[in-house]
Amino acid sequence: MSSSPSPSARVGRLAVVAVALCWLAVLFDGLDMFIYGSVLPHMLAEKALGLTPDKAGDLGSYATFGMLVGALTAGTVADRVGRRKLMVACVALFSLASALCATAGSVAVFGLGRTIAGIGLGGLLPTAISMVSDYAPRGRGALTIGMLMTAHHAGGILSAYVALWVVEPLGWRAAFWFCVLPLLFVPVLVRFLPESLSFLVAKGRTDQARALAGRYEVELPAAPADKQAAGDRWNALANLFRGGEWTQTLLYWLASFGGLLLVYGVATWLPTLMRGEGYNLGSALTFVVLFNLGGIVGMLVAGRASDRFGAPRISAIWFALTAAGVFLLSVHMPLALTFTVVFLTGVFLNSAQTMIYATVSIRSRPENRATAVGWTSGMGRFGAVFGPWLGGQLLAANNGDWGFTAFALAGLSSMVFIGIAALRGSKRTASTGSEQELIGAH
Repeated sequence: MSSSPSPSARVGRLAVVAVALCWLAVLFDGLDMFIYGSVLPHMLAEKALGLTPDKAGDLGSYATFGMLVGALTAGTVADRVGRRKLMVACVALFSLASALCATAGSVAVFGLGRTIAGIGLGGLLPTAISMVSDYAPRGRGALTIGMLMTAHHAGGILSAYVALWVVEPLGWRAAFWFCVLPLLFVPVLVRFLPESLSFLVAKGRTDQARALAGRYEVELPAAPADKQAAGDRWNALANLFRGGEWTQTLLYWLASFGGLLLVYGVATWLPTLMRGEGYNLGSALTFVVLFNLGGIVGMLVAGRASDRFGAPRISAIWFALTAAGVFLLSVHMPLALTFTVVFLTGVFLNSAQTMIYATVSIRSRPENRATAVGWTSGMGRFGAVFGPWLGGQLLAANNGDWGFTAFALAGLSSMVFIGIAALRGSKRTASTGSEQELIGAH
């Protein structure tokens, strides 16, 4: 009796490989993003590069400013040259930039390295989301994107262990040398990562797209009505505001601003703020692990719930629960209870923001998807720039407790904006079909 897998099983595994490669790329993205917050308490304690809390906040904002540039340009660049090439370039860019950080002799050089790394980090995430959207099973788009984003938080967990195991014996520079290792992953992406189906269709390469769709057993995206417009970056951006879409677009952008202010403010300052609350460094890094473990659980739960009930609704509920959790962190509680609150905050915070991306990605036309996700992420990056800076200013003024309150208010604002978007979406789809049909339509 033959034990060879059936053609269908082999094809299914091929689709898993495509998503798995994106997952690994986002893992390295998360490692590079969270490593600064994980080693920051060491750098401040050593006064490395002459760091003070306000300078440290500025450095955190440099990376997120780079992410703003990367996210705003990634969608239009990806729509022109392809998602695959851009993903490879982004991984190479943030890996090489970590080498610059590791060798920096001044705050200015270190900040330049973090800014360049941020460009790669900001460009990778919306591109990877577009890629997995192409290879996701019909009706499982939000769940697949949620699974992809577990990698970002797995990278955050890895960053905490790098800080625990590498920084103590070797110093903070070793952590950034560790972040150069993803450069070894670039040849793997070049060799095995397939091109985006929607990109191929939009470029008129339908035969190649059809062959890939058959090989990976996924649906072939519909061809754009106007191929020339699909390739025009300004048209792609203008499409986000046509036909009454401008209100929804602005709501998503505002929700993303508050969400990323919260995500990157907490990611940068959580270990330092928890040390300020009286916890030791070991406990503070354990909070990073728990926060990101919660993020992994939250992505899977939120993705499944969003496919059933609608990503905007789940995002609004999750932001409300996040605001409550972040506010509670300003209260000194028994360690076990604090661990629980940090874990639950991670569950809701990270997936709340991701479900904004899921909503935009799934509701966008295939040929315009990368631009829509990229600009939603990019507008949110203004919040990502502001969050680390705000935390640094509050700590420098000895108002660390207010950091948690400020971040909680950002969560409430995102709840309001995405909640309004959910209500408007429900009214709009009442005349065109159920929201489930809209969310499942790739």
